[in-house]
Amino acid sequence: MTSGTYTVGMMSSYVGLNPCPVDWLWHQTPNPFGQWKNIQLQARSPQPDMLLMYNFTSFPVPPPHRLNWFRYRKQQAQYQAGLTAMPQKLRGVPKERILFLLREPPLDEVVAKNRWFYQQAENYCAYVSGPDNDAPTPDYMPAIWYVKASFQDLNEMPPPSKQRSCSWITSGIARTENHRKRLAFLHQLRDSHLDFDLYGRGLPDSAQPQGELSNKLRGMAPYYYNLSIENYADNEWYVSEKLWDALLAWCLPIYYGGTAADKLLPPGSFLRLPSLDEKGIQFIQEVTASADAWYDAKEAIAEARQIILHKLNLMEWLSSYTQNFA
Repeated sequence: MTSGTYTVGMMSSYVGLNPCPVDWLWHQTPNPFGQWKNIQLQARSPQPDMLLMYNFTSFPVPPPHRLNWFRYRKQQAQYQAGLTAMPQKLRGVPKERILFLLREPPLDEVVAKNRWFYQQAENYCAYVSGPDNDAPTPDYMPAIWYVKASFQDLNEMPPPSKQRSCSWITSGIARTENHRKRLAFLHQLRDSHLDFDLYGRGLPDSAQPQGELSNKLRGMAPYYYNLSIENYADNEWYVSEKLWDALLAWCLPIYYGGTAADKLLPPGSFLRLPSLDEKGIQFIQEVTASADAWYDAKEAIAEARQIILHKLNLMEWLSSYTQNFA
């Protein structure tokens, strides 16, 4: 630590963040080199003052006993090697300054695996959190966003010219029941002839996607409304960047998700999609028939944007956490 500034390192199991880019999240601060108040995010720092395990799930896995003797010995050796390597990965940071944030929702298909991750993280971290009640510290996920614009631009951005009614940016992932329900709803929307533009990767041709975006801002900013549909909506903790991205682009989100958003954002800054069925389709049709709802929500959207940028921001969360240090 120099001049009262804590250097924050990071490790993650996300493919795009492993190894972590030096400038990961630098776009979430108006200052150069990842500086936010009393912290500086240097993901690959060799000697950080704090270490963030951000969706890190690559813990050493003990071999199952049902293996034959040869395979068990081999995997046991790999397990021991993994345990031996962990101190080096932690870069000398003491346990009381290592934080673990899991960003995955507690879907039925992965809930047991998530519990195991929490148990492993407690061996190395003083703070272990995730957006579900199985986490040692259940909590909302601090905000990150994927619209490509500088912090300063987003902070000062007036409402852009709105040219079309509604967009939806999603993917064709279908590995869980909740993902499949979302895809089924997408096909229902197409069958209803609702006027909306669809973007994303891996989507079936039958959904009439317009393709993948390199910057989500381009698929949101020109629209009054955005369909922000989570793949999990069954607890009070989980809310993802789907909501932050839409609001930062000055869209009025038509949101399907849990109750976390109601506690974090001002009333009127998003609309609740009641269900993923005919009732939900009718709701979207009624809202998007005019721009009235967007104009009514304009001030609430402006307030929500400032909350996301300055209060829910992961950088702000990390800075606030340093108050726990002696």
